[in-house]
Amino acid sequence: MPHKPDDRPNIIVMLMDNLGYGDLECYGSQRHRTPNLDRMAREGMRFTSFYSTSGVCTPSRASLMTGCYPRRVNLHCSGEKRPVLFPGDAKGLHPDEVTMADILRDQGYATACVGKWHLGDQPPFLPTRHGFDEFFGAPYSEDMVPNAGRGKHWPPLPLMRNETVIEAPPDRDLLTRRYTDAAIDFIRRRSNQPFFLYLPQAMPGSSAQPFVSPPFRGRSANGIYGDCVEELDASAGEILETLTQLGLDDRTLVIWTSDNGAVRHEPMQGSNAPLRGWGYDTSEGGQRMPMIARWPGRIPGGIVRDDVATMMDLLPTAAGLAGTTVPTDRIIDGHDLAPALFSDKPAASPYDKCGFFYYHIHQLQAVRCGPWKLYLPLERKLEGLSGDLSKGIPAEARLFNLNEDLHEDRELAARHPEIVARLTKLADTARRELGDEDRPGSDQRPAGWVDQPTPRVLS
Repeated sequence: MPHKPDDRPNIIVMLMDNLGYGDLECYGSQRHRTPNLDRMAREGMRFTSFYSTSGVCTPSRASLMTGCYPRRVNLHCSGEKRPVLFPGDAKGLHPDEVTMADILRDQGYATACVGKWHLGDQPPFLPTRHGFDEFFGAPYSEDMVPNAGRGKHWPPLPLMRNETVIEAPPDRDLLTRRYTDAAIDFIRRRSNQPFFLYLPQAMPGSSAQPFVSPPFRGRSANGIYGDCVEELDASAGEILETLTQLGLDDRTLVIWTSDNGAVRHEPMQGSNAPLRGWGYDTSEGGQRMPMIARWPGRIPGGIVRDDVATMMDLLPTAAGLAGTTVPTDRIIDGHDLAPALFSDKPAASPYDKCGFFYYHIHQLQAVRCGPWKLYLPLERKLEGLSGDLSKGIPAEARLFNLNEDLHEDRELAARHPEIVARLTKLADTARRELGDEDRPGSDQRPAGWVDQPTPRVLS
């Protein structure tokens, strides 16, 4: 239900990159010290079944911004059908899509994106064309640099202010520090009106080793990855302290989460424990995210919720808090989280009826409804970040009760054929509406395209 205009909160969404479910102390980590996020969880609400819509970053960020499944807005893959957008891609978020920033700016909010965008680096796709008054950051991942694998033609990483490249390359060790400073500067400058700050940090990132500023190097018990996590925790602490200093604590909703799970490295860096799997796939470890929501005086403190929620829910939640509704001229897949956020009582999840769908690039691979997750039988299964086909071995249907078997050790398909049939029916609905592999969906919308894309370079 929309709130009254004088009750509108500031909204801050902090999004990490490739940070795992088990990387925070309040989610079980014994290797990282995260006192600021642990305090945020004590003072707010911690979700344990909060999902990204993809195991990779472009699709999940598209969902956060639009409230839709990636296939709905055709950002489940790049213009070259890769899992994410790369520098100079002709594809991006369609100019006609309505983003969370569009909705909030229309309600009088000041809006800023600080950090990693990754929804297109061409002018029509930049944050400033999608509802943000200000942008300071990089248009894509920190690992997309010259001589990086297939990207030898890529330019130096561009750091942008609004639509202009101001540095190329920036010192990646200082990105977390600089993004934190820019976020705090925006909060201070815009504290006299409602504001929306989207802070998609670049770290831990996609590089073989994360980047971290000198004061945090060597501080953790988990090498440079742990140093990076602890710097991100300190960043969140600085932002919360800024809200306190400005008297904005009880007027600000803060959400902290990650775009997808920690990816597998040897030796191991991040952790998705106690979940099975890694980022870049449709496992629980790939798509179930830590999520903390804090708003003193409104969100009850110390609450842990296990009902299913997703990144798509942030847009309708923000719209309601700003005193408006979601667009009515298009399908929005997300649901308003207000009933869950503002109560200490159990709340039913809308996904218990409609299901939640796990896509890897363009292939539907699994569906969750209530406690049940069904991995669908597939003749050809797409795997890995490159979307390679499995080696000719058909994938069988596998069913797990996630409430009783979080690590997915006990397969139950043969024992519950009626549940397999019910979840398969939900999957068939998703295939019709959203599509599957090369089959378009009946309710998909187009992505944006440009004819002659050019990389962002320092002029």
